[in-house]
Amino acid sequence: MYVMTYERDAKTLELPWPFTGREGELDLIRSSLSAGRHGIVVTGPAGCGKTRLVTQAVRDTGCAKVTGTPQTRQLPFAAFAHLLPEPVSLHRAVQLLADVRLLLVDDAHLLDDASAALVHQLAVHGRTRLLVVVTDGEPVPGAVSRLWTGELLPRLGLEPLPREDLAQLVAVGAGGAAEPLTVNRLHRLCQGDLRLLRALLGALRERGLLTRGSDAWAWRGPVPVTATLRERTAKALDRPHPDERAVLERLAFSEPLPLDVAELDLRILELLEAQGLVAIDGHSSVRLAHPLHGPVLRSEAGQLRARRLARTPSRCGPALDAEAATLARRIEQADVRDVPTPIGDWLTGEGAGPDSSVPAGYAMLRARYARLRGELREAVVWAREGLRAAPNDRGCRAELAVAEAQLGTATTAAPKLRTAHPASAGANTWLRAARGDTAGAVESITGDDAYSLYDAVRLGEPALVVDRLTRLTGEPTALLAQHADALTRGDGPALDRAAERLEQRGFLLFAAEAHTQAASAHRDPRAARMSRTRAVTLARRCQGAHTPALSGLVLGELTARQRQIVTLAAAGLSNREIADRLTLSIRTVGNHLHSAYTRLGATDRGSLPRLVHDPEGAGMPDARSA
Repeated sequence: MYVMTYERDAKTLELPWPFTGREGELDLIRSSLSAGRHGIVVTGPAGCGKTRLVTQAVRDTGCAKVTGTPQTRQLPFAAFAHLLPEPVSLHRAVQLLADVRLLLVDDAHLLDDASAALVHQLAVHGRTRLLVVVTDGEPVPGAVSRLWTGELLPRLGLEPLPREDLAQLVAVGAGGAAEPLTVNRLHRLCQGDLRLLRALLGALRERGLLTRGSDAWAWRGPVPVTATLRERTAKALDRPHPDERAVLERLAFSEPLPLDVAELDLRILELLEAQGLVAIDGHSSVRLAHPLHGPVLRSEAGQLRARRLARTPSRCGPALDAEAATLARRIEQADVRDVPTPIGDWLTGEGAGPDSSVPAGYAMLRARYARLRGELREAVVWAREGLRAAPNDRGCRAELAVAEAQLGTATTAAPKLRTAHPASAGANTWLRAARGDTAGAVESITGDDAYSLYDAVRLGEPALVVDRLTRLTGEPTALLAQHADALTRGDGPALDRAAERLEQRGFLLFAAEAHTQAASAHRDPRAARMSRTRAVTLARRCQGAHTPALSGLVLGELTARQRQIVTLAAAGLSNREIADRLTLSIRTVGNHLHSAYTRLGATDRGSLPRLVHDPEGAGMPDARSA
């Protein structure tokens, strides 16, 4: 395992980060600031985009703004210095700010006590609408916390930005779309901290570590450890006892490790676990709690120590086999929820040298697991990783064909496969479906395993296989047979229930298709709209899936403005021409297109005409209003 260490210069990366992924929260905040409302408190982890969200919410409103800072916590009314004369009492301060109709209080956890008391009093009086931002995990002045604990203002807790929305920011930072394994890696490393994402993308661009593939940027190689990354991890990794540091370093080079490894002192592990530095998984293995700690620790270990501790690709065989066995078992059990795969991720991400590629058999399993989860673009990348190691591997060729067909991007004929690989029968089926030959696709279904028979359900012909699915034994069949039976009976509520169970087991694409079928089966228009909305939400997470069951949902994933801009772009208009026609700025048009690409699973303008001219999709209502 090798480490690259970089120190960034004083120049910071300035990128036109778009606002993305928080449309629902944005609407909620704006409604909380409307007439008759008193405001809202927005909380969330550091770096999750709170300030960006609230700034967007108050854009063009002319609101007053104050910000807490750690350097002024001992100075009374320091945050309000630009709005108040000096000296001033609390009572007088409330009077002077009575005419402020909207006040944004950023980093309210850093307010001095007098400023915190002033914010609380403004909330009590109710004449000023307040938008208050607080970072989770930080000590908060009592006057601020009482805003929501005392029910003066509602509180909106933000979660880290989902991976599919983070992909849009990565595309901006990288100067183009990034392939799924790179997005996954950045999402895992940054854990929702957009400031870390910005710093890491800046280092990747400055050091030329992003490589351009056929249609997307990719990042393979070690993490560039910059001054920013060191600063963000220094507090956690500065351990008072050398034994603690030794355990952390051992994990940094070889995680995950079983708890019974001789080098791991259980007493030290208990201490590190209590401090949130290590985590124990369900297999009694221990790993570092934050994925950025490993690269930083490795960069500081010194060459000799790193050489002694480093894990090499050639030593990964048994651990990689164990991961593959876990994936195969989960597929058999019809449970494809996210599962840790640190060895395979390390080999494809940081492994160095000619022997660092993953074996084709492992890559095929990763491709199938991703495909069953609905992560189709990720399935394509894993299949190609396997073909890089073994260009003629039939399993990887089959998985690649099925994934591309379900994305609607297949350009080749079905591979001629003689193996019993589960995807071999499905390749021809889905290639026919991608060409619009649904009847031929159904006729081509062969094999008696549950997933092959289930293709008929997904293609809208459940009556052909429902009895065979019901007779099969094994864990997948009950789940898939329930969907087949509900669709055969045209039972909308039962289809929704089947979709919910599929989602619980990680089958997001299957669940989206079942909800779509439920929308057509429901007699109650309100229930149909609810099913369609759920289908749109799940389909958005399936990386551009374009299956027959989802036809009609494509443009329904966009807002009315995004549909308008996408339609014009598909007709060949440039961003400037669209901006002139709709009286928008060119940057606004670009931001809408970036967001639309993410939601549609498109990589560029070239794929828009196929999506826009889908006769069923073009007539879909706006999912956000459904």
